[in-house]
Amino acid sequence: MDARRGVFADFTQATAVLTRIPIGEAVPEPGSIAAGAWSFPLVGAGVGGIAALVLVLAEIIGLGSIPAALLAVLAGIAITGALHEDGLADTADGFGGGRDRAQKLAIMLDSRQGTYGIVAIALSIGLRGAAIAAIPDPISAALALIAAHAVSRGLLPLPMRLLAPAREDGLGATAGQPAFAVAIIAAAIGAAIALAALGPTRGLVALAIAGAAMALTAVLARRQIGGYTGDVLGAFQQIGEIAMLLVAAAK
Repeated sequence: MDARRGVFADFTQATAVLTRIPIGEAVPEPGSIAAGAWSFPLVGAGVGGIAALVLVLAEIIGLGSIPAALLAVLAGIAITGALHEDGLADTADGFGGGRDRAQKLAIMLDSRQGTYGIVAIALSIGLRGAAIAAIPDPISAALALIAAHAVSRGLLPLPMRLLAPAREDGLGATAGQPAFAVAIIAAAIGAAIALAALGPTRGLVALAIAGAAMALTAVLARRQIGGYTGDVLGAFQQIGEIAMLLVAAAK
């Protein structure tokens, strides 16, 4: 972390980047996102906490597990402005529809959604909602939400460190490259939250599967476009969140 910027400045900047909360710098300084990436899992835990609160309140008023789960997913989407879902959809469209690297990147810049993107969003929402609804205890489901949101963002600095930006402009290029220590701190914070929320055994399994899923996605991104973009980071987050919730729901 960058002591010169300050812990609070890092956190508010990360909040501005990962959510639609109007806080932090309107135009981040080059490299400031990478410097504050250690706080990504804390922002994720906050998003998960809001989703968890919606879930518990929905259960309390008797809506049932499926509507409550979908409302929890919707709460996370609302506070992030569907930022990560949009990234997942654009990545699916680009990787699935482009013939070469240049065309894949061009498709990812197109604001229109294609078939691959629509299917990806539907699967993401459906899998997350089904996983949350499958956890019988609302408190356990709420803790799983916090863990999933924290870990899926806590692991993002690692591909930012290990992969090169695929374009010279856009979020991937302007965010900067996190220091190795920043990436490790972010992953450690996310892991600690997961272990506390899910317990040591299930937490370790969830971390391993989420990490493996995101690593495979990183390999795919490198082969498809030579690195990462802001959209690919959104796909990383969605895949990590889905993996965490599926493990939490497993019997």
